Amino acid sequence: MSKYIFITGGVISSLGKGIASASIGKILESRGLKVTLMKLDPYINVDPGTMNPYQHGEVYVTEDGAETDLDLGHYERFTNAQTSKYNNITTGQIYNWVITKERHGDYLGKTIQVIPHITDAIKEKIKKCAEVSKADIVIVEIGGTVGDIESLPFLEATRQFRLDMGYDNVLYIHLTLVPYIKAAGEIKTKPTQHSVGTLREIGIIPDVLVCRTEKPLSDSVKEKISLFCNVRTEAVIESPDVDSIYQIPLVFKKQILDEIILSHFKLICKFSDLKEWERNVVSKALNPKKGITIAVVGKYIELQDAYKSIYESLIHGGIYNDAKVEIKKIDSEDIQKKGPEEFLKGVSGVLVPGGFGYRGIEGKIKAIQFARENNIPFLGLCLGMQCAVIEFARHVCGLKNANSTEFDPKTKYPVISLLAEQNKISDLGGTMRLGAYPCKIKKGSLALTIYGRTLIYERHRHRYEFNNKYRKLFERKGLKFCGIYPKKNLVEIIELKNHPYFIAVQFHPEFKSKPDKPAPLFREFIKAALEFQNSGE
Repeated sequence: MSKYIFITGGVISSLGKGIASASIGKILESRGLKVTLMKLDPYINVDPGTMNPYQHGEVYVTEDGAETDLDLGHYERFTNAQTSKYNNITTGQIYNWVITKERHGDYLGKTIQVIPHITDAIKEKIKKCAEVSKADIVIVEIGGTVGDIESLPFLEATRQFRLDMGYDNVLYIHLTLVPYIKAAGEIKTKPTQHSVGTLREIGIIPDVLVCRTEKPLSDSVKEKISLFCNVRTEAVIESPDVDSIYQIPLVFKKQILDEIILSHFKLICKFSDLKEWERNVVSKALNPKKGITIAVVGKYIELQDAYKSIYESLIHGGIYNDAKVEIKKIDSEDIQKKGPEEFLKGVSGVLVPGGFGYRGIEGKIKAIQFARENNIPFLGLCLGMQCAVIEFARHVCGLKNANSTEFDPKTKYPVISLLAEQNKISDLGGTMRLGAYPCKIKKGSLALTIYGRTLIYERHRHRYEFNNKYRKLFERKGLKFCGIYPKKNLVEIIELKNHPYFIAVQFHPEFKSKPDKPAPLFREFIKAALEFQNSGE
C-alpha cells in the first residue's frame, strides 16, 4: 500500500512548497523508493490552460497532454517521476466531476455537500494517482496558504485521509516562514506558531515543520518552535536561502529528513548519500569555470515564473557545459519600439520562447533577424519557431508582410495557419495540440547530430502550424525542414544552412530537461553560444 505525505504552507505564499516537495521526493527516491507527486490547486479553473501567464506563471504540459501547474515541472526535474493528468487536481475539476455525476443520477435522492461528496472526490483522486503510478510514496502538495477559504475542502480531505488510511501511512509536513527582523536583530517564531495553530484548528497536526529562513536557526529557536507547535525538535527542519535550488535535497538530507520520514512509515531502505547529485549537479552549478549571457526575448518577462522551465533548462545546459548562464530578460515590446541593437549587443545567444497573441510579436521578429544576420546562436520554441518562419518569409523569401493567421487573418502570405480541424473548435480549454508527439528527424541535419536518433518524442502546446504550401520556396532559400510529424506531415524542426546554430522547434523541449540530463537542444545551444563567445575574444 502506498504511503502519503501531505505538504501544506503557512504565513505567506511563494515560500517554495513545490521545490520542497520535489526535494523530499528526491531524497526518498535516492533511498530506493518509487515516488510520485501531486499538486492540489484551489482555483475554480479546470486547469491553468486558459490563464494568462501573469496570473499563474507557465503552464507545464505533461507527456499525456495535461495542462498543469508549474510545480509539476519541479517534480519532474528533481525526480524520475513522470507526471500525468492524475498529478494535478483543481477545485474546478473536482466540482465539475461531482456535478456531472449528480446530473447523471449517481447521487439520486441525496443532498450533495462539501462534506462528504467533495472531500470524498478529492480523496478518490489522490488514491487514483497512487494506483496509476504504483508509487511507494505519494507526495501531495496543497496549493495556497493555510487559512485561505479556497483550500479548506482540500485540507478537510487531508485531515480525513489519516483516519481512512491509518496513522503510520500518512505524514503531515507544514512549510512555514521564520522571519528575521533586521531592526530588532531577532528571528521571530510567532508567525509559525499562528500558522500551526490555524492548521490544528482544522484538525491537522503536523509531524514535521520545514522552516524557510534567511538566517540559521539556533538550537534554542528550534526548541521554542518544537515546544509551542508540538513537533519534535529533530523534526523542525531548517530551509535556508541557497544559491541554487538544487542544493535543497542536500540541505534536507543533512538534517536526516529522509530518516524521520522513513521512521514514521516504519520503512527500512537502502542508504544513500546523494554524492552523485552533489558532484554532477550542485558542485557544477556553484563552481562554473566559464560565464555566458543568453538573451530571452519574451512577452511575459516581468514575471519570473512565466518562463520557469526555460530558465531552468538554460541553467541545465550551463551545468553540462561547466558555465554559469546569465539570463538577460528582454521584453519584446522594447525591441519593437527601439530596435534590437542596444538590447542584444554583447549576448552570446538569443532564445525566443512561446506565447499567444499579437502583442510584442514584431519585436520577436526583429530579434530573430538580428541573430540570423549576425550569426548569433538562436533557439526558437513554439511561437519562437513561428516568428522565425515569418522573419525568413519577409526578409529572405521576399514575401512582404507575411504573417500568421493568428495575428493577421487576412494576410496575403499565411506562412503560419490553423489546421482544418482547429477551425471547428469553439471551446478554448484543452483543445490545442497537447502532449508528446513523434518527430522524425532527417539525416544530415544539425537536429540529428543534437539528438543522436531519428525518432524523438517531445511535448506540444499550440494551435497554429507551418503552412506546407510555402515549404519548397523556403527550402530553395536555404531553410531546412529537418523534423516532421509523420502522421500529418507537419513541420516540427527548422534549421538554417550556413549558420553556427539557428534552430527552431514547434514543441517545448524545456518540459523534459533535468539538471543531470539537460534537454539536447539546450545543451548544444549553450555549447554553440560558448563557441560564439570565444570566437569574438
